[in-house]
Amino acid sequence: MINYLKNRYALTKEGATQLLKGIISHSLLNISLVLPIGLSMYFIQNVLMKNDAGNMKKYILISIAMFIVTYIFAYIDYYQTFTTIYTESAKRRISLAEKLKLLPLSFFDRKDVSDLSATIMSDTNEMEQLFSHAVPQMYAAIINFIILSIILLIYNWKMALSAIWIIPVAFLIFRLSKNMQQRLSKEIYLDRRNIAEKVQSGLDNIQEIYSYNMQNEYTKDLNKSLDDYEKTLVRSEAILGAFVNLSHGLLKLGIPSVTLYGAHQFISGNIDILTYIGFIILAVRIYDPIMEIINNFAALNFLDVRIDRMKEMDALPVQEGSKEFEPNGYDIVFENVSFSYKENLETIKNISFSANQGEVTALVGPSGGGKTTVTKLAGRFWDINSGKITVGGVDISKIDPEELLKSYSIVFQEVALFNSTVMENIRLGKKGATDEEVLQAAKIANCDEFVKKLPNGYETDIGENGEKLSGGERQRISIARAILKDAPIILLDEATASIDVENESKIQEALSNLIKDKTVLIIAHRMRTIAGVDKVIVLDNGEIVESGSPKELKERGQIFASMLKRQSQ
Repeated sequence: MINYLKNRYALTKEGATQLLKGIISHSLLNISLVLPIGLSMYFIQNVLMKNDAGNMKKYILISIAMFIVTYIFAYIDYYQTFTTIYTESAKRRISLAEKLKLLPLSFFDRKDVSDLSATIMSDTNEMEQLFSHAVPQMYAAIINFIILSIILLIYNWKMALSAIWIIPVAFLIFRLSKNMQQRLSKEIYLDRRNIAEKVQSGLDNIQEIYSYNMQNEYTKDLNKSLDDYEKTLVRSEAILGAFVNLSHGLLKLGIPSVTLYGAHQFISGNIDILTYIGFIILAVRIYDPIMEIINNFAALNFLDVRIDRMKEMDALPVQEGSKEFEPNGYDIVFENVSFSYKENLETIKNISFSANQGEVTALVGPSGGGKTTVTKLAGRFWDINSGKITVGGVDISKIDPEELLKSYSIVFQEVALFNSTVMENIRLGKKGATDEEVLQAAKIANCDEFVKKLPNGYETDIGENGEKLSGGERQRISIARAILKDAPIILLDEATASIDVENESKIQEALSNLIKDKTVLIIAHRMRTIAGVDKVIVLDNGEIVESGSPKELKERGQIFASMLKRQSQ
């Protein structure tokens, strides 16, 4: 049972165990709520009908005992179906976060932030609600229905059948709508996700929207998505409500069925009045959990979409490897490396080259040639399809990515900053760095000039993703991080692209001091950026078309020389 719950609802083993306990506790609570009916019938039969009033004290004590038992079961049920479920929900969020840590960094290039945040927060929150308010109750209702049906069938099978014959009919009617409900549930989920992505995109690109007078188009598109979502919701609620109410209506036929058949049996002398009344009362108790099952089945259709999403996340391939990384130096060597983002569409085609320690290796070439892909492969953002990439003779596919990246300082064009101070944003480069170390790195990256003009200097909050800074200032903070980390391998993706010529010269000088005895792989679009590099790799359409020193390539008069000429013009 635990394995079934674990696989069915994407739970941990502990979570499945707790859910099973919640089902049992809720079942016991439901049974305890039926016991007073049995006591009442017994009281009527022995006290009122037989005038046996001498044992009133016994009935009072039994009633008190039942109340205590029900209270204890209610307390246990609350703990098992709420407290432990919320604990499992917290573990699920942590588990998702831990899963994200093991995914290739390239995964986040393909996923929208709103998509991931919705999975971790919104989906988990809705699952939390359903697991605490619906799932245990549904299974408990099924268990209680089976127990009550067995008791009634043993007591009087004819009367029991008159009460339960309608239940399979009601379930069949509701079951016919399951596929339609699941399809609509998925539509609702996707529509909601689409709206979240549009809102996120609008916030991220608000400047571009206003700059190009796209406010009306954006609003119109968002309103259309909201209207589609509303229509899907209305359609879903209408269909669900129709089937649920129809099933409830059919179940209500059970009471007149018991009443009429029971009256016939009573008149015929086959049952006594107490049995007749008892069956009418218990019939109500049977139909209540069945209605609860139907209501919760409807909720589970919505839950299934989220569970599928969780299973999809769990099934994502992770990057793992040894926690021990002891390379013999830090030369990066590509050996017959091929890679594709999509099947049968190679982005990198059988390339081989080395970026040696103590040298600067530049990747140049037309846009889309594979330069950024190569640098990300060097840091194991992606795992290659064939060939081998080594650092200091160690195959990086065998090394844990987190351990591997300790040896890398990375500065890409897209700078990510946090809503914190300048000081703390730079300190991310080296955990536990002193203020003096941070300030030294900031000076080398030429941050001092603009930071001193900020209201609180290095203690100034720079806003979400550094919104209070210019592009060049954000880039310099990113470079300061890399300088502070002082890793033996440096990956630079046109790190000075957003910086003016004067500051670029200063940073180039700072970088020249930083890269001594290190392995540097740099992507360059400005030819002046690579004037002093040791080696140039020219990439075009995922292939190496030229390689050598800048002087050698210039003398050859081929692609690199042509690029130099065009930029000088």
